[in-house]
Amino acid sequence: MSINTILFDLDGTLIDTNELIIASFFHTTEAYADRPYTREEILDFIGPPLKDSLATIDPDRVNEMLATYREHNIKHHDDYVEAYEGVVETIRTLKERGFKLGIVTTKMRKTVNMGLELTELDGLFDVVVTLDDVTNAKPHPEPIVKALDALGAKTSESMMVGDNTHDIMAGKNAGTATAGVAWTVKGREVLDALEPDHMLEEMSDLLEIVGG
Repeated sequence: MSINTILFDLDGTLIDTNELIIASFFHTTEAYADRPYTREEILDFIGPPLKDSLATIDPDRVNEMLATYREHNIKHHDDYVEAYEGVVETIRTLKERGFKLGIVTTKMRKTVNMGLELTELDGLFDVVVTLDDVTNAKPHPEPIVKALDALGAKTSESMMVGDNTHDIMAGKNAGTATAGVAWTVKGREVLDALEPDHMLEEMSDLLEIVGG
């Protein structure tokens, strides 16, 4: 059965927020952690909900760390964030050709909207499911199911595209097709190990895969 619905993760998939996230984590760990963190350790924080990552640093001060992280993240957002090459053009082409498009992210809606507006992706998606909208974040299937329900889409005709293990696992758990992106900051071999149905070398590869 052909694909008519495509769901995307946001950070690290459509827009490059990696260095912003890394800088915000470094800023937070320097203020609260009892030791310096390496870049490799910081990379492990990318993907899960922010609260879960911060809880591994100091479970008793998560709310304080959240405030510190978000203040830095929002203040420096526009200095770092941009869409990956070919993303805006590919999304516009898919929309023009009638595909149902959605975003499923573990970010809060405020920073999601900031990223979409900055990169001129706002208005191109039929549904945006954020951490504010669900009880269970990816890799739980709830966010994907919620997005598909809002779109009136079938799992058998849908694909989840992401840069993190949580994205691929969520797609598999929900029963959709899955696609990893080779530009993931984690290294494509991390996604290859989960055997997604497709691996995108660039976002425009989607057009051929889904017949767009």
